[in-house]
Formats: sequence, structure tokens, C-alpha cells
Amino acid sequence: CVFLGYPYTQKGWRVFDLERQEYFVSRDVVFNETVFPFAVSAPSPDSLPTSPVFDAEDMSTSAIPFLPPDSPLRGSPSINSPPDSPSDMMIPSTESSSSSDTAPEAVTTAATDVLLAAESSTTDTTAAPLPESSIQPAATSEHLGRGLREKKKSILLEPYVTYFATVVPSPSSLQSPPVSEGMPYPIANYMSCEGFSDSFKMFLANVTAVQEPRSFKEAMNLDVWRDAMGNEVKALEDNDTWELTDLPPGKKAIGCKWVFKIKFHSDGTIERFKARLVALGNRQEEGIDYDETFAPVVKMTTVRTFLSIASARNWELHQMDVHNAFLHGTLDEEIYMRPPQGFFNSTPNKVCKLKRSLYGLKQAPRCWFATLHKALLAYGFRQSASDHSLFSLVKGQIELYVLVYVDDLVIGGNDSDTISFFKTYLNSQFHMKDLGSLRYFLGLEVARNADGLFVCQRKYCLDIISEAGLLGCRPTLFPMDENHKLGRSKHPLFSDPSQYRRIVGRLIYLTLTRPELCYSVHILSQFMQKPTTAHWQAALKVVRYLKGTPGQGLFYKAGSVLTLSSFCDADYAACPRTRRSLTGYVFFLGDSPISWKTKKQDTVSLSSTEAEYRSMSWTTKELKWLNTLLQFFNITQDGPIPLHCDNKSAMHIANNPVFHERTKHIETDCHHIRDCIQDGLLKPHFVSTTDQIADIFTKALGSVQFKFLLRKLGICDIHAPT
Repeated sequence: CVFLGYPYTQKGWRVFDLERQEYFVSRDVVFNETVFPFAVSAPSPDSLPTSPVFDAEDMSTSAIPFLPPDSPLRGSPSINSPPDSPSDMMIPSTESSSSSDTAPEAVTTAATDVLLAAESSTTDTTAAPLPESSIQPAATSEHLGRGLREKKKSILLEPYVTYFATVVPSPSSLQSPPVSEGMPYPIANYMSCEGFSDSFKMFLANVTAVQEPRSFKEAMNLDVWRDAMGNEVKALEDNDTWELTDLPPGKKAIGCKWVFKIKFHSDGTIERFKARLVALGNRQEEGIDYDETFAPVVKMTTVRTFLSIASARNWELHQMDVHNAFLHGTLDEEIYMRPPQGFFNSTPNKVCKLKRSLYGLKQAPRCWFATLHKALLAYGFRQSASDHSLFSLVKGQIELYVLVYVDDLVIGGNDSDTISFFKTYLNSQFHMKDLGSLRYFLGLEVARNADGLFVCQRKYCLDIISEAGLLGCRPTLFPMDENHKLGRSKHPLFSDPSQYRRIVGRLIYLTLTRPELCYSVHILSQFMQKPTTAHWQAALKVVRYLKGTPGQGLFYKAGSVLTLSSFCDADYAACPRTRRSLTGYVFFLGDSPISWKTKKQDTVSLSSTEAEYRSMSWTTKELKWLNTLLQFFNITQDGPIPLHCDNKSAMHIANNPVFHERTKHIETDCHHIRDCIQDGLLKPHFVSTTDQIADIFTKALGSVQFKFLLRKLGICDIHAPT
């Protein structure tokens, strides 16, 4: 679209749609100040203007001779200096509202004198001579050239205030400038792909370049998405998903919407443009349209643990996608849905009676997972009790594991033939798409070589920075200021809370591979309902931190020793409103983190010792679950799992059955840590506050301590320029 101006009767921008040839007013506009659809194309060197160009205001005054660049009078307030190059000459477009009152003959004569004076003066200077085409005297006819003809304002632009000028480029500037030209902090200074292979560079470029439409209106502008929607409806009809019928009395039809996604091969090429028809399940009524809805998806901690083990044991990793997975589930309830947008326009009064489950229905994931679960058990898989979306098949020395996240499957194992046979079995049961080696899963970019496996969310991070409009900002060294007072902010409310919620929501998902953001995101997420301007500025500071480290992520070393260790910490009375303390912990498998959390404690602690003890108790719960999960991968710990804490009093209470008036109020459920110590599951270890890695999860740190703990956390950035 092209920006035209401001309407008098509406709040917004008046723009012109180049594709639909329509005028409309919108409040949601993102300006691209580097693209001008109606700009005059750059002329060749031979076609540059042969006479000086005047602005409309200059025409009402007498012409004054130009002087060469090294003239002693250059810069005088009463003398206009000549342009250094043709690119310095501004040519107002026909939208200028002023016109010349000077006679054409006088202007032409003055212009001729100016050029002759400039020609004679250049012979005595060391400056480069002007091109011959630029020193010819102007013609004395009434055709005065583009810069001197009478200007008339377009009648279409009378209701608007417009400012527009075109710069004539010099021959040396005709080449396309770099993207970062004029930007003091270009993103290229903080991200590079030089350390990757050519095939992976192509994958990163393809993943970054494409954009997915966010609405049906956007998708209708491109043929590939129109074809994708047609293929989706055809597949649904071929599967006998619905039948068109009249809506029975007393029944309500739920709506539906289109969701668009691009699927990639492992080499970065586009596998397909995926248009998914999603039912608006939020309109369903419990007890009428559905009963049970729960369906498990793999936990992100399980994904990171699985990737760490696969890297250490050099397993193959593959990814598969189920085409129209939810159509494999059958419905027991009677559900009616309005026809999909853009289809069945010839029968506007008909509705779709669903025979099979559809994306968006509350019971659809449950129906699909039941079908997949049955197929995996029939093949011989065993379901994990720690994570019901994790399945294993062990036959002697052969190991095969499957992670399930709705219709996306990650397959890993130590035998290529076993993986191939299993893929063939899945193809015989469902309509599968083999996406090759694991490269892009749930927004996680996976890069692998002989040294190990690197996981990051580079594209997702760049999308956040771009959406916030901070691609050209100056980055910060840490995400949040020390000793902030966000909990007691008295600043005015932020004008657009939905924008704040969106950016914080995206930051929450970014913590899957960026543990150092946990504390900052925890603080920001407490003000979703009524954020203030201070909260918004704090969120932008986190994005500015991301600008400096967009490709930062987790690195899992190959051949790493798979020993589990943990760190926990607490910030006493961290919340100024509730006076509740803050718990933070992190678990390492080998040298890399696999699980972390920042969470406010449920009750108020009466001392820092109690707060630390509660933190140890919560960490113990996660430790027991992770130990059970590792046993499913046939990984056992040789001795007690170390639990590092920086409070000796809390460690004393954990190691001994201490009971006195300052500890008797602590709930008995916190004391289960003693049983774990006696059983030999864990052993507390003291660590100084300076070396406490979990400190980064409980408070905002300065740049020095933040960088120090970031290195100890095992975070790296292989996208950083060398």
C-alpha cells in the first residue's frame, strides 16, 4: 500500500492498495521508508539534467551565480553553494502547491549566466570539473525543463497535506545500497552464518525469508495459499469429514477459521504450503458438544533431555508430519459447523455436520492421540510414565524413541534400518510426510555437527525484534535493570495492553531455549491485565537485549557424560506486593541445562532460611521426576544427585530432623527432601552466592555478574559474528 495522507473524519492513515486498486483508511500501518512504488526511476548518466533545478520558492527571487566547492565564499548565508553531485539536487514532484511568478525569459537568462559563471570558475580550482552535459547553456525556449515548469496540485490530494520530493541519484549511487546503510546498529553486527555449512545456510535463509499470512484476506492474495486451501477442503471431503445439511432446530453451528503454515524439508526447501481448517472450539458447550478433552503433548523438558541424550550417544534424529492427523479420529457427539470461508457460497443456508474430528475441536486431540497410541503399542512400543507423549522400543542393543507433539513426530535411535522400517509402518497406517533430518521443530532450529547439537530460536527471536520495531536499535548487555521497582510502578497505564500481552507471550515461548530470560519474563508476565508505561519500557529493554544476541541458544556436546546435577536459589520476599519469595532452579545433564524455572512461592516465608528450604523442596520434586525420565532412557546415576544451595541453614534443616519454634510452622510436605537424602537420591552441596548459577533465575543482575553466570550456564551463540 501507498500512504496518501490523513483523513479529516477518521483517525488513521489513508492508503492506496496497489493490488486491488482501492483506497481505504487503516489504524494498523507499518511504514516501510525504503520503498517508494511511485518514485521516478534513476536516470542514466547521459540523461542527467543539463540546467540547474530550482525549487518553487527560488523562482520568485533573482538568480545568484553558483560557486565551486573550494570558493572562499562557500557557506556564506547570502550565496547558494553548488551541489557536490547531481544526487544533491532535489526535484519537487508535481504535488508542490507553489508556482513561479517570474517571467520565463528572465529565469532562462539568469540560468544561462549561472552556468557560464560556474564554467569559468571551475578552470581556476582544483575541484573535479562538472560533466560536459551539465555545463551546457539552457535553451531559451519556453520549455524550461522539468524543474521550471508550472506546478499544479492534483485535485485528488486537495483534502490532504502532502510533502514529497525525489532525489536524483548520481551515477556512483545507482547501485543498490546495503540493507544496513544509515543504521548505526545493524542486525548484521550481532548475527552471522559464517560458521555453518552451505546447505544449512540455505536452510536458514529459506526459513527466515518466507512469511506466513495471518488472515484469510492476506492468503487470498497469493495463488499458493488459494491452492492450499482448495487442497485442504478436497482432502476433508475425500475423507468424508462432513456432510452438508440444514441446521436442526435447537442446535448451534460453531464457526471455523483458516490457519496457514509453511513446512520445510531438512535442506530448507519448502515441502508444502499448509492451510489448516480449524474449528472454533471455544464456542462448544461442555456436556453437549464434548465430555473429555485431555490429550498429552510432549513436555519441552523432555525434548531438551532427548536432544541432549541423542547428541551424547550420536543417535540419528528424524522428523515426520502426519497429514490431516485429526481426521483419523472419530466423533461420538453431534456437532455442526458453518462452511469454511471462501467455499460453498452457492449453498449459504447449509451447515456442515461433522463425522470426523477436526482441528480446533476440544475433543479432537484426544481422538487423534488415542488412534496414534494404539498404532504405536501395536508395533511394540512402550509408553513412558513420566511423559505420556514419549515412546520407546528396545530390542537388545537397538533403541528407538518417538516424541509426539500433536501431529509432529521426532524419531531418534541408534539403528538406521530400524528407523526406516518404522517410517514404512507409519506410512501404512497414516498419511505421513517425511521431513528428513531434524532441523526445525516447533520453532526450534537444530544444527548438528561432529562436536554436538545446537538448538536456538533465531527466526522466532528476529520476528519479535522486528514486530517491536527495534531492528535498528542499540542493544543492551542485560535484559533487566538491577533493583527495578516494576512491582510498585506508579506510572500511567500503557495505551495498548494487547500489544504488551502479545510481546510478553512471545517472550514466554522464547524461554524454551533462553533460560537467562526466565526472571525477566516472570516479572513482566505479572502485569498482563494493566501494564504501565514502565512495564512496556522494561519489555522493550528485553527485546533490545535480544537484538544483541538473536542467535543465542543451547549446545549439547557429543560424547558428554550424562550425569544429572542441580542448582537452586531463593530471593526472600521478592514480591513487594505480596511479600512472597521467589524460587529459581536449573538442572544440568552433563554440561548443558535441560530444565529450569522461576516461580513465586505459594506462601509467605518468615525467614530467608525458610525461603531457601522451600526452594530446595520444589527442586527435589523436579529432581525426582527427571531421574525417573532418565531411567526410561536406560540412564542411571552412579551416586546421589548433587543439589547445590547457598544457604547453610537450609541445608542443615534438610540434613537433620531439626524441630524448634522457628521451623515448626513449615509445612510437613516440605520435609520430603529429608527422605530423599536418607534414600540416597540426592545430596546437598554448598556453593557460594557468587558461583550460584540459579541466582540468574531469582533477581536482575548487572552486566558483569550476568555474563559470568551466562557462561557457567552453558549458553553459547554460534551465530555471533567472528
